Amino acid sequence: MASARRTKRGLTWLVRAFHWTLRILLLFVAADLIYLASLWPNWQRLGHGPVPETRFIRHYLSVRATNHWPRLRWDPVPLWEIPAYLQRAVIVAEDSRFYYEDDGLDFAAIRDAFEYNLQKGRIVYGASTISQQTAKNLFLTPSRTLLRKGNEVLLTWGLVHHLAKHRILEIYLNTAEFGRGIYGVEAASQAYWGIPVSQLSLAQAAELAASLPSPVRNNPARRGAFFLHHSRKIFSELVRLYRGPQEIQAPGMKAEHLTKPATPVPAEDLPARTSRTI
Repeated sequence: MASARRTKRGLTWLVRAFHWTLRILLLFVAADLIYLASLWPNWQRLGHGPVPETRFIRHYLSVRATNHWPRLRWDPVPLWEIPAYLQRAVIVAEDSRFYYEDDGLDFAAIRDAFEYNLQKGRIVYGASTISQQTAKNLFLTPSRTLLRKGNEVLLTWGLVHHLAKHRILEIYLNTAEFGRGIYGVEAASQAYWGIPVSQLSLAQAAELAASLPSPVRNNPARRGAFFLHHSRKIFSELVRLYRGPQEIQAPGMKAEHLTKPATPVPAEDLPARTSRTI
């Protein structure tokens, strides 16, 4: 009899625990949906006009002074000012199936990243497409959690179903980070070589693309072994596609052909059209 009572009490406790867990989970989901609704943009406005300031850029400005980071450089330009070979270089480096992803997700890459992260016991790779990275840069914070990843997927769905692919690429190229405080290809071109993005060579385009997705560690000023190897691979693909009067010298091969100054060009030394600094 006593054993039956204990069993009944145990079952009652399990049922109550399940109910409370379910309630907490539902509250958590409701709170996240409210948060997501606050981020949901006016897609029609986002699809046209100037490239907006992203949440990543606002986050950088909010923590820059505390971390003693350099001033922000950001100077968005229309897609037609960005050379086709630089657009291709970034797609080759980041998301070769960009124009074929109906939902903005690369499920094969997600599966591979999930298996790798499971082995490591932590999030190492996110398998993010260009569309996902654009949604993340626009609306989310740099934190790396499963909840943020879920919000990223939902926002990516909204992005690819409301914006044309060329607009997504335009926003990404103008808001991706290419070094500490350097956002967008125009600011990067000015910072590393002191020229507008429209004047970049094939080798320089390959180096900018090779900066992604770890631009603070890998960029044209630091030139580590991984960066040089990656930029040469991208450069080889560009040469195959764009043979012509461009500079056809593999980056990092000979000292006389290096495409970068020793350090990023100071903002005050840039030409008349300078990157935005704050």
